Amino acid sequence: MNKCPRCEGRKFWQLSTGQKRCSQCGLTRKFKEKLWDKSRISPYWKGRLVEFFCLGVPVYRLRFQVPLDRKTLQRWFRILREAVYDREMKELASLHGEIEMDETMFGGRVPGKRGWGAAGKRIVFGIYQRNGYVRTFPIDSRSNRDLIPLMIDYTKAGSLYYTDDWHAYTFLDIRGDHVVIKKDKGKPKGRAHINGIEGFWSYAKHWLYHYRGVPKKNLHLYLKEIEWRFNHRNENLTKLLRKILSQRVVKELF
Repeated sequence: MNKCPRCEGRKFWQLSTGQKRCSQCGLTRKFKEKLWDKSRISPYWKGRLVEFFCLGVPVYRLRFQVPLDRKTLQRWFRILREAVYDREMKELASLHGEIEMDETMFGGRVPGKRGWGAAGKRIVFGIYQRNGYVRTFPIDSRSNRDLIPLMIDYTKAGSLYYTDDWHAYTFLDIRGDHVVIKKDKGKPKGRAHINGIEGFWSYAKHWLYHYRGVPKKNLHLYLKEIEWRFNHRNENLTKLLRKILSQRVVKELF
């Protein structure tokens, strides 16, 4: 810690608890263990499991390859997803340029049941930038209250927007150029201007299919994992994830 985040002071007391206290304002900050150390799995198997995770191997397929029980594997994979989620949320930046927006449904308790009223399904909103970056957000409804704040926070004014004709998007006319794409049974009519976000939805559902269903309460973790995979698809995911895991968890105490 080179500078206090509260008062920008540079002098600290080193406490016997391992904490550091700012001599100017008294802010005490505790550095916990690294994310890598949040599991008692041996370093060798943690490294192997990070590789399996980045390759997209689900837990149930590892039962004969790894000498660990299923609950231990699930906990470690959950730690990995939480680490990715935290990193993605910290690095969220506004997208700009040519942008596509769309919503889709994930999950559902009734096989084959489609539509916005299907029981158990979760609505997901996506923002796709034409250079290949995407942002995804689980939402409660398609209302203006849920969609407009996300559009304001995660897109820059002056962009060129491609959307369907849902009324929440009419607000974009005063924010930049807005192209409305008509759809027929969910598919764009004429030139497919929103193929990018549609392609990402297919990509995401393909990944989720391999997990054979995910807990509804953890859908946000799986979505950010898939978003992270997509946004870094031309990079070595294992190296990226190992770098995330090497960082310490910081807790502020007042």
